[in-house]
Amino acid sequence: MAETQPEFLDVAGTAIAFRRQPGRQPGLVWLGGYKSDMLGTKAETLSAWAAANDRAFLRHDYAGHGESGGDFAQGTISSWLAQSLAVFRRFTEGSQILVGSSMGAWIALRMVQELRRQGEERVAGLVLLAPAPDFTAELVEPKLTDAQRRDLAEKGYFEEPSEYSDQPYIYTRALIEDGRDNLVMTGPIDTHCPVHILQGLDDPDVPPAHAMKLASLLPADDVTLSLIPQGDHRLSRPQDLEMLIGAVEAMVQRAG
Repeated sequence: MAETQPEFLDVAGTAIAFRRQPGRQPGLVWLGGYKSDMLGTKAETLSAWAAANDRAFLRHDYAGHGESGGDFAQGTISSWLAQSLAVFRRFTEGSQILVGSSMGAWIALRMVQELRRQGEERVAGLVLLAPAPDFTAELVEPKLTDAQRRDLAEKGYFEEPSEYSDQPYIYTRALIEDGRDNLVMTGPIDTHCPVHILQGLDDPDVPPAHAMKLASLLPADDVTLSLIPQGDHRLSRPQDLEMLIGAVEAMVQRAG
């Protein structure tokens, strides 16, 4: 398969990189995680599957991520959501399945809310991997140390070592405050589409209890929760990728 080259969309003055493949609907839209990019193992696996099955596939990098412009430390859930909506509205047509990993699951759930608010009923399903909606309020804030709170107050950010990169994760005061304006796990979540959650039982970053809480807030007859033994946060082992493709195939068939 020929490698797709990035294209760029100007969103509020920032060049947002994206890749798109033509194909049938429902198409797939990939939403990556915090400080990840659209060339990761899961996105590339979906790209190959979409090409082999003539399915449209769209992916992009948030500002400050991957091939996009912008400063990572300036990013918030609201700004990354706005960029995701801009790419989705510009480069998809017909029904789409959103596949969100970690923070991308939060973006996906917020996209459904915003699209429905505008009368755009085009999301046919959600596949969420190691979902981390509301992670700033649910997973970061409760564990803040005194030193981290001091850094947030005095410097506007704190750093934390990353298992996935030589560079530390940066969490800003703006990200945390903006996160409170984008919470989705405050009550029942009405997606108006089926949802399949894939969660590793050995995830050190997003505990399985978080996925279970999310599942409990979704309509019971439309949600599937798959707990993966020895699965970590990345869910990029061959068996994890097989489960991802299986979930996507089932969602595509269900959506018609």
